[in-house]
Amino acid sequence: MRHLHFDCFSGISGDMTLGALVDAGLSLKELVRALKDLPATGYRLRSRSVMRGGLAATKVDVVIQKGFRSPLPLSRIQRLITNSRLPPTVRDQSMAVFDRLANAEGLAHRVTPSKVIFHEVGVVDSLIDVIGSIMGCQLLGIQRITASAVNVGSGWIDSAHGRLPAPGPAVAALSRDIPIYSSGPARELTTPTGLALLGTLAAQFVPMPLMRPTAVGYGAGQADPEHWPNALRIFIGDSAQQYEGTDTIVQIETNVDDLHPQAYETVMERVFAAGAVDATLTPAIMKHERPGIVFTVLAPPAKAHAVAQIVLRDTSTLGVRMQEVQRLILSRRMEVVQTLYGPIRMKVADLGSGKAKAAPEYQDCKRIAEQTGRPVREILEEAAVAYRSTHGDSHRHKGRGKKKR
Repeated sequence: MRHLHFDCFSGISGDMTLGALVDAGLSLKELVRALKDLPATGYRLRSRSVMRGGLAATKVDVVIQKGFRSPLPLSRIQRLITNSRLPPTVRDQSMAVFDRLANAEGLAHRVTPSKVIFHEVGVVDSLIDVIGSIMGCQLLGIQRITASAVNVGSGWIDSAHGRLPAPGPAVAALSRDIPIYSSGPARELTTPTGLALLGTLAAQFVPMPLMRPTAVGYGAGQADPEHWPNALRIFIGDSAQQYEGTDTIVQIETNVDDLHPQAYETVMERVFAAGAVDATLTPAIMKHERPGIVFTVLAPPAKAHAVAQIVLRDTSTLGVRMQEVQRLILSRRMEVVQTLYGPIRMKVADLGSGKAKAAPEYQDCKRIAEQTGRPVREILEEAAVAYRSTHGDSHRHKGRGKKKR
């Protein structure tokens, strides 16, 4: 499997992503030819070698010659993508990126996504950054994408909305469910475009995974702060392994027979907030034939103590059992399908021999159900149909939207 890993030690942006892909071997001429399927003209791509701190990197610029200089609404961007001859996967993922951006900008500025005007990301250079990066991954044959935690920077930024703290409101909104941190110079290091791309493409956010790199690329950011390598690093490698590998998880468990049932909702919310990856309640018969619950929580080793403290504090138990267990993990990736209700992410696990199983991302389906008033069940079924129509019956579909931990 062709695997790409983003190392976001200095954040991420659209031009950094393009630069890293070109630096890792993507042909700029081939990319330019592929982008002719998008009905946008008046620009050219320029690539140059630069230094960022002690790193040699590639800087790719979208040079605007004419047109598309004014901010664009989401509807205009959607029409451009819909009317293109881009491959379906590139078109769907590009739409998903701009939907993410519109939702984030809407949350940040308290407007509906349809009324968002992309002051920062609406001109043709950002359009090419997004579509070019997704097209570049396809041209390189990338099948799986992972990413590190993302350095978002600090300090202040000047925007069309005035002076704002870094990370800006849109990046803050986009960072939900993405591990972020701040390090280095007091400046913006991650842009909304970059984080929306990463959130759409990355199947997992993990430290450097087990892989055999065949190419390493560095994409330069626009800024060149003193004593700081402002670049995005990517690793590309081939892996034929069906399994991503094994990891160690801590199982925290206790028996409870005297806790009010309504209290479990709060306990569950708090253990997940503390870093748990799964939690289950199993009915059981306790001593003296009392009905009770076996409360089991899984947490990474670094989070296990904090999670156990919540179980001890928020339940009636006097002790918990803790043991390290090994997990065998299927190689997974995230794909986007286009449905009648909008783009929905599908979690796809490879089974080997060209077979896979897929499940819709429940949070996407829930959001669409809330927006449209349709039952979640219908949204889940529509996503399943859309995925099968794209991949055929050789890909088994797991119909339930339950999140796999």
